[in-house]
Amino acid sequence: MTTVISSIVIDCADPVALAGFYAKATGWQVAGSDPEYATVTGGPVPLAFQRIDGYRGPGWPNDGKHLHLDLTVPDVEETKRALVALGATLPAQQPGGEEWTVVLDPEGHPFCVMPG
Repeated sequence: MTTVISSIVIDCADPVALAGFYAKATGWQVAGSDPEYATVTGGPVPLAFQRIDGYRGPGWPNDGKHLHLDLTVPDVEETKRALVALGATLPAQQPGGEEWTVVLDPEGHPFCVMPG
């Protein structure tokens, strides 16, 4: 069987806002959006965001996370500053040491940035 991942869909409260955050964070572009669903394209797999009534973020460092994104960046410190300026937060618990940094998007989804 040959399968292709067509997108990664992330549940959220505000698809338009979260798509805007990830478009700026990745340098990709919002390909379409409405209050229920938004898509960001420009990389190997599109990111999509779907609105869930009453959505609450997964809460870092709780164990309930099912998936997170890893972003490879040329300058981790510069990227962290830029992401915080876009509305991300850097949690106190950082298990990656020098290998990666956990970042929380504006709705609390964890993702990691690492040098590459």
